[in-house]
Amino acid sequence: MARLREYQVIGRQLPTEKDPKPQLYRMRIFAPSQIVAKSRFWYFLTKLRKVKKTISEVVSINEIVEKSPLAIKNFGIWIRYDSRSGTHNMYKEYRECSRSEAVEACYQDLAARHRARFRSIHIIRVSQLASKDVKRNYIRQLIDSKLKFPLPHRVHKPASKRHRSLLIASRPSTFY
Repeated sequence: MARLREYQVIGRQLPTEKDPKPQLYRMRIFAPSQIVAKSRFWYFLTKLRKVKKTISEVVSINEIVEKSPLAIKNFGIWIRYDSRSGTHNMYKEYRECSRSEAVEACYQDLAARHRARFRSIHIIRVSQLASKDVKRNYIRQLIDSKLKFPLPHRVHKPASKRHRSLLIASRPSTFY
């Protein structure tokens, strides 16, 4: 799957004599390209409202970029997906750098755990969470500021390339 991007798609029905100023509909869609974003927009809009693609138009489509893509944030994602047995609502939390990365992790997670396909997953809402609002323990354990990970298998490099022989007689020991 290609990397997902977040798009804001705004569309409406074409103006008629009966309705010269039709209502605008805005959605935030996660898709790999603008073409897929427009397609998903029409898919969701026809399910939510009585709007046909043939008598409607896309007013604008903009890519939404993250303000701080290098800072790690907590995200809560509300999902509705279709499985073999029925339709399920779900809430999941992810710790990623951007909204689109969190949604991509969500798609990968649902594919791995529930065998859910991209077409059967509907993202209802994505919100950034403060540290105190995190509900799931598997995300809460990563919020500690003094968190450290052990490095058990370090390979020691020689101090200089100049003194290193091309052929080494013994295997290097990587354990202490």
